[in-house]
Amino acid sequence: MFDAIVIGVSMGGMHALKTVLGVLPIEFPIPIIVVQHQGHAESGTLATLLNRQLTINIKEAEFNENIVGGHVYLSSPGYHLLVEQDKTFAFSIDPPLNYSRPSIDILFESAAEAYQDKLMGIILTGANADGSHGLATIKQYGGLTLVQDPATAEAAAMPAAAIEATAVDYVLSLDSIAEFILRTNNEQQ
Repeated sequence: MFDAIVIGVSMGGMHALKTVLGVLPIEFPIPIIVVQHQGHAESGTLATLLNRQLTINIKEAEFNENIVGGHVYLSSPGYHLLVEQDKTFAFSIDPPLNYSRPSIDILFESAAEAYQDKLMGIILTGANADGSHGLATIKQYGGLTLVQDPATAEAAAMPAAAIEATAVDYVLSLDSIAEFILRTNNEQQ
């Protein structure tokens, strides 16, 4: 049913990512691609921190890398992350969008074009509107859209903007999002 999952997260993201990704087994077959607003963090820092605490393989996406299951791919600080039609990664140093580089919208829009109705898009906690247009694009291509319940988010602005921008399929707590991903995968097998 789904060939990829994209996640956008900002303020409060470390806790949110640990909660959502923490339930996934190491052999989880659906690739997950994450844009986390990181400011001027050093490359590899977030991946290193998450790998210490989670079982699934977390890594920074590499240019022209094939997107495969069993991995969570993170954007690199300072670069927009895009999915190409051949399901590989590309990078851009175009200006920030919504004050952010990497931009969630840019990842979501490119992934929606590549995966169409085989994509699940998830917006988690964050303090701006990045991701709302990208989530609407995923919905336009027939993908599934989930948003963290703003009442449970450390920063409610990003989930609230996503809910306002499109008819979201599900608004769930962090724990429920994690359960939904696992259940969806089990139904696919």
